[in-house]
Amino acid sequence: MYTVTVAFRADREFEFHVHADDVAGLDQSSAREWLHEEFDELECTPTNPVGKVLVLDVILNVAKYGGEQRFAQGGEWARRFASCVAVALDRPVVRIDVPGFVVG
Repeated sequence: MYTVTVAFRADREFEFHVHADDVAGLDQSSAREWLHEEFDELECTPTNPVGKVLVLDVILNVAKYGGEQRFAQGGEWARRFASCVAVALDRPVVRIDVPGFVVG
């Protein structure tokens, strides 16, 4: 099981528990592909205007541009985001601090 927390403020944190069933059939490549597609779809601005966009930048920007409301609703998009982050990073616990622009 993975735990992905997306924080917009100290009192606005959204925690998602990602189970094996949630990531069945999802590999690292397809998880990163979904995140990159959302990055483009949301018209995110790369942190580094030249060079390669790192997966952590993609995750942070997709969370930021996706907006707090999507995570507050806890719908399909937010659950898919959490699953893709869990698989892309393969860490049991991930905390995405949107205002601090840090993945820990």
